[in-house]
Amino acid sequence: MSAEDEVSLLVIVVDVNPIWWGQQAQREPEFTLSKCLDAVMVVGNSHMAMTRTNKLAVIASHCQDSHFLFPSKSWRAGDSGADDASSSGDGKYELLSVANNLIAEEIRNVMSKTEVRGNSTDTLLAGSLAKALCCILSVTSLTEMKSRILVIKAAEDCALQYMNFMNVIFAAQKQNILIDACVLDSDSGLLQQVFFFTDLLVH
Repeated sequence: MSAEDEVSLLVIVVDVNPIWWGQQAQREPEFTLSKCLDAVMVVGNSHMAMTRTNKLAVIASHCQDSHFLFPSKSWRAGDSGADDASSSGDGKYELLSVANNLIAEEIRNVMSKTEVRGNSTDTLLAGSLAKALCCILSVTSLTEMKSRILVIKAAEDCALQYMNFMNVIFAAQKQNILIDACVLDSDSGLLQQVFFFTDLLVH
């Protein structure tokens, strides 16, 4: 398989906890969830534009659930959201536009259905990572490809998720799935332990 035809799947898990982002907007009004998602789209678009075979999935990690922002149920062009609309350059750019519009639409749907209760900023990150891992395994069972997960972590660690979190991490390690992490706020003890146990699996 040539480098051009090599398939690569990137799953981005982004923390959209509305309580944390609301508090963040009060601290730094210029750093919002909307701008974070814009940056996520830039990363996703860059990945998809590198080669025509690259695939992308974006998962919103919420305080109540996790949701696929891309691909969404409303788009049926491909299993993982990265099949080209056509082989032409115009088709590729059209696909990127479709991805951006779907992500924006899905995050609006997620946030509009959110019922904020209390002031806990816990995010179901372990569940979102498990969903990302299942997505990768379902796609890689059909074709051989390189896969990695990028975690955009905002809210504080939740100690109650520790065992589930570590189970998912060790499952990813067993499947040789790399995990990169970007922590937006304070240091993450969970991710530091992952770094220790998995020997540079998480950066």
